[in-house]
Amino acid sequence: MICYEHELSKFKKKIINIKDCLKVLACSNKSKTNENFDHIIYLPTSIKEINRIIEDSFAKKRFNKNSSIEVKSYILDKNEKKLVKKDNFAILTEKEIQLIELFLNSEKPISKKNILSSVWNYSSDADTHTVETHIYRLRKKIKDNFLDENFILNDKDGYYL
Repeated sequence: MICYEHELSKFKKKIINIKDCLKVLACSNKSKTNENFDHIIYLPTSIKEINRIIEDSFAKKRFNKNSSIEVKSYILDKNEKKLVKKDNFAILTEKEIQLIELFLNSEKPISKKNILSSVWNYSSDADTHTVETHIYRLRKKIKDNFLDENFILNDKDGYYL
């Protein structure tokens, strides 16, 4: 959505409430700033520059959306490798991020064999304590940082969030 400065007051409430939309303001006043927009284009400008700004803003918005994932009451920031809740965070390893994403994308518990196959590319008949060790460490980080003992659960069928 591109909004021109003279339309701003007319559409301001609608613009602020739109989610999952790239918001670009085109205006002539260099001092005008508005935090509700992804980018501001100062007029006059060229079509080439408008295209560049929109493409860059879209790529940045898509990258940011893919890098932050809501997991229960937490935010998983894949770029910074952090699990965040309010002012607390835990630094995660790449495998811990993969585990969380695997659990998040499954509607039912995941067996140790499927975890080994999906995250570590191990054979389903491999005998290892890799899964248990990683889940133990991840649970410990979450308990130590957030006092949450129910982040990763398990039952006879496997592990889940």
